[in-house]
Amino acid sequence: GYALAEVCAERGAEVTLISGPVNLNVSHPNIHRIDVESAEQMYQAAKEAYAQADAGILCAAVADFTPEQTADHKIKREKDNLVLRLKPTQDIAAALGKEKKPHQRLVGFALETNDEILHAQDKLVRKNFDFIVLNSLNDKGAGFRCDTNKITIIERQGETPYPLKGKKEVAEDIIDKLASILH
Repeated sequence: GYALAEVCAERGAEVTLISGPVNLNVSHPNIHRIDVESAEQMYQAAKEAYAQADAGILCAAVADFTPEQTADHKIKREKDNLVLRLKPTQDIAAALGKEKKPHQRLVGFALETNDEILHAQDKLVRKNFDFIVLNSLNDKGAGFRCDTNKITIIERQGETPYPLKGKKEVAEDIIDKLASILH
């Protein structure tokens, strides 16, 4: 996400970066960073920012569920087990996809482990994305905890696989694709 924000800013875009708690910084003056801590805060910030945007790139891995109840104090160990009830969080991608105006673009991400292309194509349509970036956990050197990634960009009319590259190069490929459909 940070590499995508930097590439967009370097190319002249005014960028709003909505970030959960991470140990990363941005350096470009065209990047306005909004820090959030919960899925609900990210939902609210994304809805507000996208309303004024030409494009949205939804690359955060937001939790699908949150506890029904939260405690304002430490929960002491009193029994052998603790049962947590979870409720679904707001689906940011689906909400923005419904609100998308004809001039706006929306890019999504999918991390899949099986039937990757099929699941990503389904998500592309359900969320009303213009294209989706598929990350595979099955490829060595791709995904999390490494400086490289291997993606496939999926559109309604097909897919384009990319070789393993550095994350900045991957971000440039994604922004090249977005720029090609913005105008």
